[in-house]
Amino acid sequence: MSSDATDRADYLRLRRRVLDLYDAVTYLMLLGIAVLIVYCLRLGPLTSPGAEQSFGIALALMFLMATLIVHLVDRTYRVWPLGRRISPTPPGPVTERSQARFLAVLIFVIAVGACAYIVAGLLA
Repeated sequence: MSSDATDRADYLRLRRRVLDLYDAVTYLMLLGIAVLIVYCLRLGPLTSPGAEQSFGIALALMFLMATLIVHLVDRTYRVWPLGRRISPTPPGPVTERSQARFLAVLIFVIAVGACAYIVAGLLA
């Protein structure tokens, strides 16, 4: 076996190892999110003592895990393990229109969350 073939085999082995690590972290985070969803569903009404705080902590952990998954996927595409690099396009300027769109989306998300909270309280 030549030196070039050995280097290529080592490169492929290392790349597969890094991707296996990414896969393992992603699967563990998805499993953690599923466990927290089941935990949130088993809490019962949010008016019982401590349930609201437990729900908030579980929700925060779910968002944290989802953020980690998004970060791993983003990192995988921007810097491929041990190889190809993709340079993202530079962000555009911040305009009043983009700020208005951000605020509109933020208000919509808060409204949907509030409605979901009220409906969940009525159903419990």
